Amino acid sequence: MRGKVAIVGYGRTPYSRLKPGEPVLTVDEYIAWAADLALQKAGMTKSDFDGQGLGVSHAEAAHTVNWSAATAENLGISPAALIRADQGGSSATSMLIRAAALIEAGIIDRALIVGADTPLSIPSAAPGLPLSPERTRGVYWDFQGPFGVMGATAQFALILQRYMNQYEVTPEQLGKVAVTNRFHASLHPGAIYRKPFTLDDYLASRMLSDPIRLFDCVPIVNGGVAYIVTSAETAKTITDRPVYVRGFGEANNFYSGSRTHPDVTVTGFSVSAPKAMAMAGVTHEDIDLFEPYDDYPFITMMTIEDWGFCKKGEGGRFIEEHDLRFDGDFPVSTDGGQLSGGQPGGANGGFMPLVEAVEQLRGDAGERQVKDATIGGVCGFGGIPYGRPGRSCISVVLGTEA
Repeated sequence: MRGKVAIVGYGRTPYSRLKPGEPVLTVDEYIAWAADLALQKAGMTKSDFDGQGLGVSHAEAAHTVNWSAATAENLGISPAALIRADQGGSSATSMLIRAAALIEAGIIDRALIVGADTPLSIPSAAPGLPLSPERTRGVYWDFQGPFGVMGATAQFALILQRYMNQYEVTPEQLGKVAVTNRFHASLHPGAIYRKPFTLDDYLASRMLSDPIRLFDCVPIVNGGVAYIVTSAETAKTITDRPVYVRGFGEANNFYSGSRTHPDVTVTGFSVSAPKAMAMAGVTHEDIDLFEPYDDYPFITMMTIEDWGFCKKGEGGRFIEEHDLRFDGDFPVSTDGGQLSGGQPGGANGGFMPLVEAVEQLRGDAGERQVKDATIGGVCGFGGIPYGRPGRSCISVVLGTEA
């Protein structure tokens, strides 16, 4: 399927932390706003998607079991195919793969993919902790809740502790990821946090769930993101800068080794990334920028390892030895990522690596533009299964040429 589809437009609304004076919008309004921005970027209208495809990701604030169909109704679009994703932070990349398959099969020619959420507007047990069913039933509540595991930070702290028991990684190495993300965010007008901080500031930030600090954690925001994917033939009639999907791979419910005693330091990217790179026909040296799902710095580190840029256990040293800035030798999270840009709901943060890679490859990134970028690696990472990192790990390779 290499080079058969391309992304021709994208949109990202301003994000909100619901500070005094900021508008309070519904999830439907954010979806409409993001979709409109993507349509404007592509020079298209919503009528171009009647009889075509519409993709809708899950939202905590979704108010109906017919969420994708209701979204079509709210947008005033009559699609021939609805694409629904509930794979957490891999939803955006998941829908890209499904849309590509529908286009390749000749069922549709194009799809508008949207995602938004307003988690800060939901009544919660604690600020930023929506009353999600996942938090109140099943293995989470039975085996973690009673012991004080109150969310992703505590869950991931257990994974990082295990990693640190098996391999060497220092707070300074992880801090470099957070510091670089904030530097990139300072160059992105849409990032929620733009004031740079130093490594000393990172190390001084308070411990939340040892060994995870405050500056390790993704800020939750309200907002929306969207993109448009079409057949390669149609893309050429829409823009002179299409961004082609060259390769992809997907792994769900991945176990490294035994199902009873898996190696929790290995993610499904170890399976999906080689598939994506093989389909794309690229090597690690060909990738000009890397956009991981970066809700925590150590997830960025483990993703770098599992994509094969270095061996397992050498991620900390790899980070230390490379310049992660947009003008460095290994640009990472060039928009500030989710760590400083914000996460618009648990299922929609994964739109950000994809949209940023497209923006970079189109040459639209302004003062944070990666020079001569032609190939980008993109990651979707969704869900936290019991005792393991990442229910869904999707790898995508994008390029300026098919």
